[in-house]
Amino acid sequence: MKFSRYQIAVVAMLAFLQFTVVLDFMILSPLGAILLKELSIKPAQFGLVVSAYAFSAGAAGLLTAGFADKFDRKKLLLFFYSGFVIGTGLCGIAPTYSLLLAARMVTGLFGGVIGSISFAIIADLFPFEARGRVMGAVMSAFSAAQVLGIPAGLAFSNAFGWHAPFLMIAAAGVLVGVVIATQLRPIDEHLKKPSTRNAARHLMQTVARPRYQWGFASTMLLAVGGFMLMPFGSAFAVHNLGIPIEKLPLMYMATGFAAILAGPVVGRVSDAVGKYPTFVAGSATAAVVVLYYTHLGPTPLAVAIGLNVVLFIGITARIVAAQALSSAVPSPQDRGAYMSISSSLQQIAGGVAASVAGLIVSQTGDGPIEHYDRLGFVVAGATATTVVLMFKINRMVTGQVASGLPAPRAVGVADATPEA
Repeated sequence: MKFSRYQIAVVAMLAFLQFTVVLDFMILSPLGAILLKELSIKPAQFGLVVSAYAFSAGAAGLLTAGFADKFDRKKLLLFFYSGFVIGTGLCGIAPTYSLLLAARMVTGLFGGVIGSISFAIIADLFPFEARGRVMGAVMSAFSAAQVLGIPAGLAFSNAFGWHAPFLMIAAAGVLVGVVIATQLRPIDEHLKKPSTRNAARHLMQTVARPRYQWGFASTMLLAVGGFMLMPFGSAFAVHNLGIPIEKLPLMYMATGFAAILAGPVVGRVSDAVGKYPTFVAGSATAAVVVLYYTHLGPTPLAVAIGLNVVLFIGITARIVAAQALSSAVPSPQDRGAYMSISSSLQQIAGGVAASVAGLIVSQTGDGPIEHYDRLGFVVAGATATTVVLMFKINRMVTGQVASGLPAPRAVGVADATPEA
C-alpha cells in the first residue's frame, strides 16, 4: 500500500519521539565508564541506575493499562511525554548518585509508557500487512540514537560534564512535544465502541486472556539481551577489548549507520517473506554473535566494529519482526491495555536482567570486566526460548487469517488518500 502524506508525517513524528526516548536509555551505556569513575560507584550500583528506570516504567505500565483505551491516544501520549522530558531534565541537574537514581525513577514512570502508546497508534493507523515497514522506520530511530545521539552525548560529556547529554535530550524533547501537539490529529476511533468495564476489570481481563499471555511472555524475554549487555557494553569494550575510550564514538556510529539501513530493509522483508522467518533469522544471527563477542579478549577496532554491525542487524530484525507480529494479537478495544501491560512486563524483566547482570559481572579497579561471558550464555538461552514462544504467536495470527476471521483493522486507513 501507499501511505498518505499524513501517515508519513505520523511515522516521522513517532520516529523522532522514539529517538529521544531510546537515546535517554542508551546514553547510559557509553556514560557507564564515566559514571563508574565520576560517582565512585560499583558495577552493581550502576546496574541499579539502569534497573530503576525499568522498574518504574514497569509499575507505570500496569497502572496505565486499565484506562489506556479510555482516552484519546494523542492526549495520553503528550501527558506521558511531558513527564519524560521533565524527568530527563532532572537527570541533567542531579549532583549525586542518590539524586540521579531518583531522577531515573521519575523518568521511567513516564518514559516507560511512551513506547506502548506509540505502538498502539501504529496499530490503529496502519494495516497489519504494512506494519513491518512502519516498525522498521520507527526502529531506525533506535539506530539514529547511536549515530547522532551517542557520539554527541559523549562529546557533550567530555566538554561539559556527564550532565550535559541529559539536558540535550530534554531540550530536544521539548521541540518534539510541540510538533506532536500541533500536528498529530486526535486518535479516538477506539472510543466509539461502548465499554462498561472499569479500569481494574479491563486490566484483569486483558491479563487473563490466554491468547495475550503468550505475547506477554515473549515480550519479557525480548528485553533480556539489551538490559543485560548494553549497560556494561562500553566498559567491556574499553577494559576487555582494549578499545580506547576516544574511539568508542566511531564504533557506535558504524553500528548505528548499519542498523539505520537495516531497519527499513528488514521491515519490508518481514512484510514480504513473513514476520516469523525474519524473526528467526535475526535471533540466530544475534545469538551466535553474542556468544562469540562476550568471550573476546583484546580485539582490533575493525573486528569489534564488524561484530557489532552484524549483531545490531540481527537485533533490529528481531525487534521489527516481533513488534509487527505481536501487534496483531490484541483486538482494537484491548490494544492500549495490551501494549501497556507488554511494556510494563518488558521493563520489569529488563530491570531484573540489569540488576542480575550487575551482580554477575565484577571489576577490580580499572581492570577488565569479569564474567561478561556468562551474560552471553544467558542472553543466547533467552533468545532461543523467545523463538519458541514467537512460533506459537505466529500460529495464532496466521491461523486467524486462515480461518477467515477478520485481521485487526487499521483505524482510518480506508479513508486515507494515497498521496505518497
